[in-house]
Amino acid sequence: MAGSERSPDLAGSRARLRGAVARLGCSPAEALALAVLAGGAVAALGLLWLLARPGAAVVQAPQVTDAPTGGVTSAPSGPSELLIHVAGQVVTPGVYRLPPGSRVADALGLAGGPLPDAALESVNLARALVDGEQVLVPGPGQPAPAPGATGGGTDPESGGGRRADGTLDLNLASAEEFEELPGVGPVLAQRILEHRTAIGRFTSVGELRDVTGIGEKTFQALSAEVSV
Repeated sequence: MAGSERSPDLAGSRARLRGAVARLGCSPAEALALAVLAGGAVAALGLLWLLARPGAAVVQAPQVTDAPTGGVTSAPSGPSELLIHVAGQVVTPGVYRLPPGSRVADALGLAGGPLPDAALESVNLARALVDGEQVLVPGPGQPAPAPGATGGGTDPESGGGRRADGTLDLNLASAEEFEELPGVGPVLAQRILEHRTAIGRFTSVGELRDVTGIGEKTFQALSAEVSV
């Protein structure tokens, strides 16, 4: 019974659909395509309505900022470590590595600290170190750095090794001062400086015999002219 009641309604619906298609002047396939397009348009309108609602989430593409071309400023570069030669009146003379920004006091600490007779009053312990320099700690009676000098950071070539008694201090003399000694020329003066750097400091005049080129005759001529 129920099936027979639905059959006339279904047949009537089909008849009305065929009539509507005939009035549009198109075939059933064309009518189906129009229906699909209409459905898509309705879906698009629904999506736009949802996006336009207050509080709807909007996803934006990330903005990309181009890196500037030219005019690039790099940080100034400097040594990653300082090589400092500590010599003179310290426990362990030698070459030490320290971080940039270190002070003379830091270098003396690595060298075991000053000896009891070190003349620290002539050393500026707060001075900033420079890569490749020598920190020389003088002993009693040895000349202090001149006013305005770096304070204990003397260069082997800088001079100032003549003592009050007229002798030349083997640990403070420059190459030029060594050349003033009898039998010492530029080559031998440089060898004395290199030997001093290698051993840290002279502890006795007799160590001059260890310098290449200084024989017994030359040593006898120099022994009365130098001191430590």
